[in-house]
Amino acid sequence: MGSRTWPSLISKVKEGGIDVIETYVFWNLHELQPGQYDFSGRRDVVAFMKEIRAQGLYACLRMGPYIEAEWTYGGFPFWLHDVPGVVFRSNNEPFKFYMQNFTTMMVNLMKSEGLYASQGGPIILSLIENEYRNVEKAFREYGPPYVRWAAEMAVGLQTGVPWCMCKQDDAPDPLINACNGLRCGETFKGPNSPNKPSIWTENWTSFVWSESNNQISRRHSISCRSLHCKEEWNLHQLLNEHFYHGGTNFGRTAAEYMITSYYDQAPLDEYGLIRQPKWGHLKELHEAMKLCSETILSVFPSMQSLGEQQEAYIFSGDSGGCAAFLVNIDNTKSVVVQFQNSTYELPQQSISILPDCKNVAFNTAKIYSQEKSHNSMQEQQYQPFKFDSAEKWEQFEEVIPQFDDTSLRSDILLEHMNTTKDVSDYLWYTSSIQQDSMEQQSTLSVKSLGHVTCFCEWRTCR
Repeated sequence: MGSRTWPSLISKVKEGGIDVIETYVFWNLHELQPGQYDFSGRRDVVAFMKEIRAQGLYACLRMGPYIEAEWTYGGFPFWLHDVPGVVFRSNNEPFKFYMQNFTTMMVNLMKSEGLYASQGGPIILSLIENEYRNVEKAFREYGPPYVRWAAEMAVGLQTGVPWCMCKQDDAPDPLINACNGLRCGETFKGPNSPNKPSIWTENWTSFVWSESNNQISRRHSISCRSLHCKEEWNLHQLLNEHFYHGGTNFGRTAAEYMITSYYDQAPLDEYGLIRQPKWGHLKELHEAMKLCSETILSVFPSMQSLGEQQEAYIFSGDSGGCAAFLVNIDNTKSVVVQFQNSTYELPQQSISILPDCKNVAFNTAKIYSQEKSHNSMQEQQYQPFKFDSAEKWEQFEEVIPQFDDTSLRSDILLEHMNTTKDVSDYLWYTSSIQQDSMEQQSTLSVKSLGHVTCFCEWRTCR
């Protein structure tokens, strides 16, 4: 989305009950060539952070510089590919040199604008690397020292706010090991140190609501139970709904097999329009959690059995506050339970939130938000803006070369990226055979993982 849409988007996020906006930093958008930076237009990270601050929200800056994010090259600029001796994401001096340069530049930029919370700004958390544990073994003895170096480098930049590493169970102190994924509520082992909070950096919103049968995801209900109620966890937590808004992959910025539209199932769709009932249902969840946040953040819960597959997690503080989560993990039927001399109906695989231990403020399986037709501009009073000469819809087209205009010749298949330098997704090969007799039947067989086009002048070509 362009920078003119940011105030409206952030306003809808805030109205939905979100407190912190998490965003990536795209290295290949900002450092087009070594030392040449671009922060214009939609690349203006400073302006985005300032708009977050203006609307009274906080920010988590996922610095990367490797971000993955279903983004081309995982966010790495292509010129990094041509640095002599470079090995990405490894204890490799050329790679570490450029990674540190970019990270330092970004941190100094944020500092110069007073954007870290330690300076009164909105940024309360930063991320270095991303899901490195998934590939660490492939780097053998060069993986662990790279993790330690990245952590030391980040902390040495002295932002005054914490850093975290996603899916890095052994994140070195003081970095926080965070969880990404579908079932963090059940699978995350928790912080690797008692002085760290539990952070779920990617709770995938596409699984909260099932478009096919208009039902809330059971996975979401059970994860909600596990994350908010596990008494062995430190309760001072951050849960990121990933994504709350996806957007559009313009040009060739999407990773392989990704389409232009990105994460259209989010509470705010590709165009920034509210997707109901998901947006409203999550808003009600956020409101219910905030009604009891002071209580659940001040004490550890006790657990009470309410039946064979039902239980209550009770937060009762010395100040007199009380909040409860009533849980039904039975996936076959609704049940009626007794809790503190009152009767409650719990739908299958759901949680009821009682901010005062008496009244139900929210149940994960009950949908009260009105479902509206998707992308209805009239219902949302969406104000389109007029495109000027510099802003218009465009179709991205790859150039198909003419063989006679080319000069590159080879008898073997070439390495794709070294040849195209990432200016095209396609590497065109042309070959020809000549058949001496029209009476002769010929068969051309090509084994390839790419696309093969056969232009035939005679009858048989397969």
